[in-house]
Amino acid sequence: MTGGVLPIGKLPVDLLRRLLESGGPAPAEVLLGPAIGEDAAAIAIDHGVLIATTDPITLTSWEIGAHSVVINANDVAVRGVRPRWYLAVLLLPPGSAEADVQALFDGVRTELARLGATLVGGHTEVTTAVERPVVVGQMLGFQEDGRFIRTGGVRAGDIILQIGAAPIEGAAVLANEAADRLTGLGPELLLRARTALRDPGISVVEPALSAAALGATALHDPTEGGLSAGLYELAEASGVALRVDVAAAHWFAPAKVICDTLGSDPWGTLASGCVLASFSVEQCGAAAATLRRQGHAVAELARAEPGAGVRTEDGRTLIRYEQDEVSRVLAG
Repeated sequence: MTGGVLPIGKLPVDLLRRLLESGGPAPAEVLLGPAIGEDAAAIAIDHGVLIATTDPITLTSWEIGAHSVVINANDVAVRGVRPRWYLAVLLLPPGSAEADVQALFDGVRTELARLGATLVGGHTEVTTAVERPVVVGQMLGFQEDGRFIRTGGVRAGDIILQIGAAPIEGAAVLANEAADRLTGLGPELLLRARTALRDPGISVVEPALSAAALGATALHDPTEGGLSAGLYELAEASGVALRVDVAAAHWFAPAKVICDTLGSDPWGTLASGCVLASFSVEQCGAAAATLRRQGHAVAELARAEPGAGVRTEDGRTLIRYEQDEVSRVLAG
């Protein structure tokens, strides 16, 4: 699509890959740089490795401060590293009030306290460049022993676990941003969806760190494009094919109803709130049992094979969503 108009959402994968591959070689201290599917960078420093990530919140203004903290913390945690330091650029539209900024900062500080992380810097301004608040967060973590986990660590024969339900984030965003199209749904279901960022929540920090400690060979935080995009990113980063048991996927019940109502596919809907973790066959059973004892929902979602692509058990290619279904629905 050279020269064409870009769709709303993430850049098309082929374009992004070309852009990332067009730079020169990274210096030796960059242990893991930008690549399709990789959630955070890894940089060697004295006495360990620094993990760094950045991500914006653009599809919703609902609880945007806390939302930004969690999304960025997730990307550090799937490296097997606890998030520690947070920075943010806060862009506010004209007409914003002091109370709006206070609420945003309150959300940031509350979520950071819950995670045990600290606000260490950033920038805030009111600008005509945005029509509603936008937060671009950055999160850092540090591992003294230098170890970290990649998205691209899946090996042929590994089993992919889905830890947590999907699409929790998508349900919350759609329930709040497309409320006028969901009036036929029951108030209890809508309330569960609207508050899903808090309960069941979209943080995967603890399950990701637990999976890392249990021997996960790869971890990935599926976000835009949903479980489908997350599985493709896991497969491509690792150089393997994935065979998916579509019946095993674990869904957040209000999300399924909302997706059906809006004509969207939950497989392609914002999936923050779950984590994809690969384990060897020998370790998978014990890891899944431990995670369940810790209170996490776990499903054996896929198995890795030699080759490329993501297919269902009957050999059909799993549809890949380059534009998240939330973006499509809200643009419609």
